Amino acid sequence: MAIVKLKKLTFCGLIEDKAKVLEQLQTLGNLHLISQTSSKRARERDGGKQSDRMIEALRYLHSCPNKRHQAKHAKTFHVDQVVDEVLKLKSKIRELSDRFDLLQKRIRELEPWGDFRLPEAGLLAEQRLWFYIIPKRMMKQLRGCNQVWQTVYQNNLFCYVVVISETEPPEHALPVSRTHTGSQPLSALEEQRSELELSLEDLQAQRESLTRWIALLTLHFNESVNLDDLKQAQTLTRDEAGVFALQGWLPENYLQRYLQFAEAQGLAVLVEEPTTADTPPTLLVNPPLLAGGEDLVNFYQTPNYQGWDPSLMVFFSFALFFAIITSDAGYAAVFAGILAVKWRRLGQNIKGRRIRVLAATAILLSIIWGILCGSYFGYGPQAGGILETVQVFDLKDFDGMMRFSIAVGVIHIALANLIKAWQLRASSQALAPIGWIAMVSGGFCYWLGMDSGTGILQTTGQVSLGLGALLLLLFSSERKVKHWSDWFWRSVTGVESLINITKLFGDVLSYMRLFALGLAGASLALTFNNLAEQVFHALPGPGLFFAILIFVLGHALNLLLCILSGLVHGLRLNFIEFYNWSVSDEGYPFKAFSKKGVNS
Repeated sequence: MAIVKLKKLTFCGLIEDKAKVLEQLQTLGNLHLISQTSSKRARERDGGKQSDRMIEALRYLHSCPNKRHQAKHAKTFHVDQVVDEVLKLKSKIRELSDRFDLLQKRIRELEPWGDFRLPEAGLLAEQRLWFYIIPKRMMKQLRGCNQVWQTVYQNNLFCYVVVISETEPPEHALPVSRTHTGSQPLSALEEQRSELELSLEDLQAQRESLTRWIALLTLHFNESVNLDDLKQAQTLTRDEAGVFALQGWLPENYLQRYLQFAEAQGLAVLVEEPTTADTPPTLLVNPPLLAGGEDLVNFYQTPNYQGWDPSLMVFFSFALFFAIITSDAGYAAVFAGILAVKWRRLGQNIKGRRIRVLAATAILLSIIWGILCGSYFGYGPQAGGILETVQVFDLKDFDGMMRFSIAVGVIHIALANLIKAWQLRASSQALAPIGWIAMVSGGFCYWLGMDSGTGILQTTGQVSLGLGALLLLLFSSERKVKHWSDWFWRSVTGVESLINITKLFGDVLSYMRLFALGLAGASLALTFNNLAEQVFHALPGPGLFFAILIFVLGHALNLLLCILSGLVHGLRLNFIEFYNWSVSDEGYPFKAFSKKGVNS
């Protein structure tokens, strides 16, 4: 597990060679480009990526309910033309669909009034029609109305009233505001709706016809992505007086290859070490079998280049926490069966292979922990059997399991501070994390001593707490000691650091969720087992069916809860509690300028 050391490379060459050089750098595929221009200029030159448009087109075609047979020959296939046609079609269908929905709404509103045409001006002696939809409970308010009105339709809730007046009645004349029916009759709106339906059917037929290009669009997708990346790289160089300059971060083990490339292309190249003013990206490298932890780390927060790689720690601690939260060998066996079914499918890409190894590790630890706890779908091992002899923990032993959970938290946080001390080993500040280790272990020993009445544990805890407080008081500050007053200011910083003891206490107690969730899962499993047994004995005959139903559905629900709890809280204890004490600064991931779809 390591963060790869990088070198900063600067290439300079003739502007006419720029396109060729960038294309070959993309083929080499190991350089993380550094922008030499303002982000505003890059955005101005990046006028919409073709790959993004292709993704939009593919998603739209994939969502089509009916698809045509896929075209296998590309004689009449033009990527840009097909993408443009699909997106224009999508826009047109959306426009007509919106108009159709508005017509539908308008027709529903107009149907109670019937199919009529408003009289032309002057036919009613300058009188006009005004329409109102009035709730029946408010109709009594029309008794004193001095307007000429008539109810033309009514249902259980509303009366549809027409008022004849030269001008619009005042707002207070009727209990509700008037309804706008529009000038077009119902029959005309229905005719428009029919025409829109036919148009939409024709457009949907065109959409179905275009689905024949899905396979070819997918095949050309990587080419589109590579072309977009190449165009983007063109905006990252600095071009002046017929010369271009390009900078990038490179893993140091590829340095010789790129020096040879620069010599072959006639490029000037400058190799530099990262300085404190630089912010290099972070490239994590882990053994292939354990690289699943790297994916978990990058999912939450990429560590800083100057920091350390917590991938392996997160890999094993997540697997262990998932096992403790599950606390049932039977459930773990079900997880193992699901993983076995999905194993081949997960092995089709690198990320899938990483996930399946991580899942296999978590399941293996879950089986072992479930056996040690003696829990098999909520049932205990047979008395006098082999499984009973290997049972070490009892989930019903609340005090013992609580001590175990807190011990796990103490060890986890102590490891975080130990790693932090190693990172600061060149500075006296390394003694501050050692102080936190003394504090957390001393507090745990003192608590165990009080709980068991063991004096030596209490004494050990008190000494460790005192030593930890002293180390924090003296070595939490970065201030260098040049005068006696510097010790005073270092002590002030130490006092401020000691305030974090409340956070330490809270973080340790957070690990009690391991026991709480494991106990909750075991309790639910036992409850479903008891319910199934009670139904079986209470209803001879059909009780067997209902007992099986309760058992299967109950444990399926509990399995889902175990998965959710294991994922959420297994990650939370790493990313919140563990990171609080070991990973401080956030970085950004290394993104190689490379061709996609070449190596799979």
